[in-house]
Amino acid sequence: MILQHDDILRATSELGFHGVSNSSFQAGLQVSPALDRSLRRPPIFTVFVDFLMLYLPTGRKFETPKTSVIRRIWGNIMTRPITWRDRARYQFDKSMAAGPIALIGWLAVISLIVIVLAGLLLAISGIAQDGGEPVSFIEGAWESLMRTMDAGAMGGDVGWSFRGVSLAVTVAGIFVFSALIGVLSSGLDEKLDELRKGRSHVLEKEHTIIFNWSPSIFDVISELVIANRSRRRPRIVIMAGKDKVEMEDEIADKIPDLGNTRIICRSGDPTDLHDINIVNPQASRAIVVLSPEGDYADSQVIKTILALVNDPSRRPERYRIAAEIRDAANAEVARIVGGSELQLVLADELISRIVVSSSRQSGLSGVYTELLDFDGSEIYALEQPDLVGKSFGAAVMAYDTSTLIGVGTTDGKVHLNPPTNRVIAAGERAILIAEDDDTIRLRTGDFTVDRDVIRPRPPVTRRAETTLLLGWNRRGPIITQELSRYVAPGSRLMIAADTPELLDEVAAMPYLNENLSVECRVIDTSNRAALDALDVPSFDHVLVLGYSDHLAAQPADTATLVTLLQLRKIAEAANTHIGIVSEMIDVRNRDLAAVTRADDFVVSNKLVSLMLAQASENELMADIFNELLDEDGSEIYMRAVTDYIAIDRPVNFYTITLAALMRGEVALGYSKVGAAVRDTRGLGGVVVNPAKGEAVQYGAGDKLIILARD
Repeated sequence: MILQHDDILRATSELGFHGVSNSSFQAGLQVSPALDRSLRRPPIFTVFVDFLMLYLPTGRKFETPKTSVIRRIWGNIMTRPITWRDRARYQFDKSMAAGPIALIGWLAVISLIVIVLAGLLLAISGIAQDGGEPVSFIEGAWESLMRTMDAGAMGGDVGWSFRGVSLAVTVAGIFVFSALIGVLSSGLDEKLDELRKGRSHVLEKEHTIIFNWSPSIFDVISELVIANRSRRRPRIVIMAGKDKVEMEDEIADKIPDLGNTRIICRSGDPTDLHDINIVNPQASRAIVVLSPEGDYADSQVIKTILALVNDPSRRPERYRIAAEIRDAANAEVARIVGGSELQLVLADELISRIVVSSSRQSGLSGVYTELLDFDGSEIYALEQPDLVGKSFGAAVMAYDTSTLIGVGTTDGKVHLNPPTNRVIAAGERAILIAEDDDTIRLRTGDFTVDRDVIRPRPPVTRRAETTLLLGWNRRGPIITQELSRYVAPGSRLMIAADTPELLDEVAAMPYLNENLSVECRVIDTSNRAALDALDVPSFDHVLVLGYSDHLAAQPADTATLVTLLQLRKIAEAANTHIGIVSEMIDVRNRDLAAVTRADDFVVSNKLVSLMLAQASENELMADIFNELLDEDGSEIYMRAVTDYIAIDRPVNFYTITLAALMRGEVALGYSKVGAAVRDTRGLGGVVVNPAKGEAVQYGAGDKLIILARD
């Protein structure tokens, strides 16, 4: 039983809440007749009793005469027998809470009652318009229906008795239809709100799913849009713990041109199995799991993978999942969970290795970006039956507009730059660089090679190097480790950053290769005097990292830009060139950084995004890049063109390809001096996968892009 407001006022008045003597309390359970009558009235829903039950303590130390009596009255209410009126009220309340359809049903019932009663009244009483004949029940009901639906229908009625009946029916109709409009409007608003919440199920097929939200998502979407150009009705479905409308607005703002791709956003928890099924992973073609912002990001990624692969209702076919993991220590757990369905992108390791490689070879980050970017030449892995039985060296020379770089075995392993005499077997996949998969075809005509310009391999000598690392973030230890594996004995690394815990972090790093000695200084890297004290021009390489652990993307990039400007001034004052490679967090700041004249930029978020997008399209991509960035595998090098050929005349790329094969290497492209200025894509002027038949005049400072083991 729930009390009405006036009942409560009467009850509290009789209990002494408004000045009644204590004798009222001594009556115990003696309830006045007025209160008893009020308690037996049909209940309506209010919050007053809930308030009493929530805020009247049950402990004896809080008990007072007033609260005691109210408790005893409430006990009587709760134990009172349930009447038919209570049950009717309960059923009515349930139907009213059922939604717009139930409300429309009640309005229809009310309309039917009014129409039937009016029809009966007209038929039984014989009331009719002046000069008219009495009507039957059916005719009376019909006229009542017309007046219920149209208030203007009674304008021509004659006779006050008939007008009175018509007026009553019309007023009831106005009430019903006004309520109907309100119900429909409310129902429509509820439906729109539900759609805005993004909780409806997705029925798409062959769509790409992106779980979680991070700054990388815009680059991932941009790359997938490019990859989808040749597909029919492509769809990208996004699920994140973010408002659906907010996600759609941000995407529309950052990516105005989506081409033929449609974006569908849903709000939900990517670690919850029920929410995951909203985006229909059973029918997806690929799944990308981004690392969300905040703490425990890797745990959330692993839990999402676990929910996907262990769903009891999952499809029997393998998923193609590309997932981002920040900490390499969590990679093994993720691989155990995802098995063969998972490609892991170790974000920090990927960026760190590219930073180290680019710091020692200017322009290399542009090569990696070109291979990962869908807008240009990228890596494909597909079967080429015409290559079966051919040696790897012969197969490399069999393409004019594509570049063969390796072989994918039938058991899923990747071999880049295998021995030239290795024979390609049936079922193995060719790993190629091509502009698009439909441009991959074997050469049909003959080709020419100018063997006279091919030079023998020059002697290689390694010398100790000095490297300055300015700035610090969670990738610093990985960069230091990678650098120690590459450099010659006697090399030195100076780490300088405005990070108080720098000395402790470096001291806690695991074993470093004895080839590299490490020194640390805590300084303000944007301060000119502090940088001058380091003698920056004396270092062979300078790396600049963003303070992304403690600052957001824009402030971190701003600090990096200030440091780069100071380094530029130092180089100008010393009248020398300083080899600088800088990490940028946001790709939009790269154009601003061009004024600093740094040799290379590694855009962290963009590289991770490109890798995830590629991995979602190519199931071997993660393994391919693991080998490309592993010092024990085949890596990409920028080497002087004069180490391979004479430059006294134009040379086609078939000749350069043969010169590289004779050394057990694969030529991927070239970079000409001054081309970076004219490169509108910001890749440093590198040309990857050139047409082999085209002759080019090379200069003394030009470089070749080579895939080699050392």
